[in-house]
Amino acid sequence: MTTKPRVKVKPQTERPKLYKVILVNDDFTPREFVVTVLKGEFKLSEDQAHRVMITAHRHGVCVVAVFTRDVAETKATRATDAGKAKGYPLLFTTEPEE
Repeated sequence: MTTKPRVKVKPQTERPKLYKVILVNDDFTPREFVVTVLKGEFKLSEDQAHRVMITAHRHGVCVVAVFTRDVAETKATRATDAGKAKGYPLLFTTEPEE
């Protein structure tokens, strides 16, 4: 009687897809408020937040950061809601990173 050797198969765990959080420029939300939201929600430094805000202002959009889907959507929603709470049309969106 021959016995086959047992082979352990490790399940392949895939890395979760990453999503970009994108700041969309508008002509109504004060720049200082955008910087405050970026610092608070995304933990950016004053300089980083200012650069992101200016890039969105000049180009229409700017990638703020990259996270797993749940984190990206939560942060984008919270940042957008911060603007709504003050009556501003501040908008953050998410999309898959390529």
